[in-house]
Amino acid sequence: MRVSSAAFSDLDDLADLWVELAADQRSFGSHLRADANRTPIREALARHVAADGVLVAREEGTDGTERNDGDEAEGAETGDIVGFVMFDIEAEAYEQDATRGMIRNLFVRPAYRDAGVGARLLAAAETALGDAGADTVALDVLADNDAARRFYRRHGYRPHRVELEKSMRNDTHSKEDR
Repeated sequence: MRVSSAAFSDLDDLADLWVELAADQRSFGSHLRADANRTPIREALARHVAADGVLVAREEGTDGTERNDGDEAEGAETGDIVGFVMFDIEAEAYEQDATRGMIRNLFVRPAYRDAGVGARLLAAAETALGDAGADTVALDVLADNDAARRFYRRHGYRPHRVELEKSMRNDTHSKEDR
C-alpha cells in the first residue's frame, strides 16, 4: 500500500469512493444523500486536490510496485485507490487561539479495513496539517458509528464538542406546543 497525493485524474474514482462512504454513513443516521451529492463532492475534491489536501492509498502489486494497467500516463500514480483522506486548515471568521486542521473525510474500502490503511492515511494527513501550521486536528464522526469512534480514539482523538440533534417529527414537539 502506498499513500500519495491525489491527482486530478483520480477525481472520478474519489467521487465514487465518497458516494460509497456517504451511502454507508446513512446506516449511522447521516442525512447526506450519497449519489445526489456526487457533483458537489467532486468539485470539493477538485479544490482539495489543487490545494494538496487529498491523499490516497493505492494497492500495490505483489512485488511491492504499484499496479499499472497500462492506461496511465508515464509518471502518473497507478494502482487502484483503496482509501482516501481529505483535509484542510479550518478557515474561520472568528479569532481562535489555535490553528485547527480539519479531517473532512476518511474512507477505506471495506475489504482493506483493519490492515492499517486508515491509520496510514490519518497519520499522513496529520503530518501534512502539522507542516501547514495546524496546532490541533479535528474531525466529525457520527455518534452511532462505534467502529469509527474506536478507530479515532486509538489514534488519540477525544471529544471536544458534542452536536445534538432533535427530530421535529416526534411526540415532544407537536403543533399544539407552538
